[in-house]
Amino acid sequence: MSLNLYTIGFTKKSAETFFNFLRKNNIEKLIDVRLNNVSQLAGYAKKDDLKFFLKEICHAEYLHIPDWAPTDNILKPYKKGDMPWEKYEDLFLNLMAKRNIERFVKPELLANSCLLCSEHEPHHCHRRLVVEYLNQHTDLNLSIKHLY
Repeated sequence: MSLNLYTIGFTKKSAETFFNFLRKNNIEKLIDVRLNNVSQLAGYAKKDDLKFFLKEICHAEYLHIPDWAPTDNILKPYKKGDMPWEKYEDLFLNLMAKRNIERFVKPELLANSCLLCSEHEPHHCHRRLVVEYLNQHTDLNLSIKHLY
């Protein structure tokens, strides 16, 4: 049996679009995988505001897992354009392995959950790498749906 897991980025989305995606897909838990969860890119995406809106609009909970985020020394060079995606991907996959991120992952953590990051699309975002890594290193058989 597969377990549905969603991912979403908040950039290029209005608050209405963002929360409608979560509601329509019956998301019960938003798992924030950003290194910096107090981002100013979208007012509704700051940790405390997001926690409030999730509860009020979607009846969903908020969880921040910084171990599922890249470190500054990986993220900054990539964001500046000083590191190609392939190098970033390799460094982040090695970091997840070093952190052994799969060790505490249980079905109840991911059931009806959605991973949050900032990138609009998942193609060049670490949230996609997290779910692919978890699929390879656990027996959860995750069915992944990217919301964008």
